[in-house]
Amino acid sequence: MAISRVLLLFALCVLPGLVSARTLGNPFHIQGRVYCDTCRCGFETTATTYIPGATVRIECKYRNTLQLAYSVEGETDTTGTYNILVEDDHEDQICESVLVSSPVNDCKSADPGRNRANVVVTRYNGVVKDKHYANNMGFFKDQPLAGCEELLKQYLNYDQPQ
Repeated sequence: MAISRVLLLFALCVLPGLVSARTLGNPFHIQGRVYCDTCRCGFETTATTYIPGATVRIECKYRNTLQLAYSVEGETDTTGTYNILVEDDHEDQICESVLVSSPVNDCKSADPGRNRANVVVTRYNGVVKDKHYANNMGFFKDQPLAGCEELLKQYLNYDQPQ
């Protein structure tokens, strides 16, 4: 009888502490890509290029006040991919990846529809992995590339019978 009480006490008190101790030291790895919308169409196409050296910020805000609670920046690698470490669990906060800047002179205007992406930065939702993915974000090229009109016609006629 005493052994079962000790085991129950262990299960109720010690195990949750061990689980939370394991997650406290593991930062989240937020990954996504930054592109240049070379056709200015609002989505990625086969003409899209990815931007090395773009700056991205991860922001977490308090849900009730929308005041900034956490912020960290990072840069994209040669493939336009960013991997940003986020410390701590931001369980009840709204977190987003946000475009900050592009090093490409003729591709610096952020697409207002693709300039931020929601990210999950908590382990209290059933996801146990440290790597979380954000939707790709993009900047508009100042002038569309030659050939974009034909490319967009292909996308528009994709579902049409020949």
